[in-house]
Amino acid sequence: MLDRYAIKILKRPLFRCASLLNAVGVRPDQVTLISFIIGLCALPALAFQCYGCALFCIVVNRFGDGVDGALARMTRVSDAGGFLDIVLDFIFYAAVVLGFAFADPEQNGLPAALLLFSFVGTGSSFLAFAIMAERRGIENIIYGHKGIYYLEGLAEATETIVCFVLFCLFPSMFPLIATAFALLCLVTTASRVVGGYRSLQ
Repeated sequence: MLDRYAIKILKRPLFRCASLLNAVGVRPDQVTLISFIIGLCALPALAFQCYGCALFCIVVNRFGDGVDGALARMTRVSDAGGFLDIVLDFIFYAAVVLGFAFADPEQNGLPAALLLFSFVGTGSSFLAFAIMAERRGIENIIYGHKGIYYLEGLAEATETIVCFVLFCLFPSMFPLIATAFALLCLVTTASRVVGGYRSLQ
């Protein structure tokens, strides 16, 4: 829902950062891997309730995710790079939720499970439609720079990042925020399933 606006705001700083990296010979896949490793460090940080450290790892990971795409478009977009980016993104999202479950299993366990369940819905509906859109040559004008068809919804990357930041700033409210965001993800999944099915009929 907010991705289209976030992209416009971040486009220039991401381009500048990508330009600097390109000048010294850094490749997009390297940025993807380094960002993923840093992001994955959020899991143990969360497990030990080091929320400030976890927040830093999350922010760096998400910024790196934007930089690698900008760098790829500046150099050479590859299917291998796009594949790696998507897979590592999904692993990172799950790792953050798992970290909060480890931090307080009794309080966070069930909300974390619900949120992971909802992530499966948003992720599968997103990727399934992208496959069919590729087969039919359907393009998304708004997200034409993306490697695959970017199916919109109420809960997108920007909303997820905001949610993760709120988790770290207010860890005691994880159950409430996670449950609310899970419901938003489930609504997104339902709208994508219905909208995607109708579009492909």
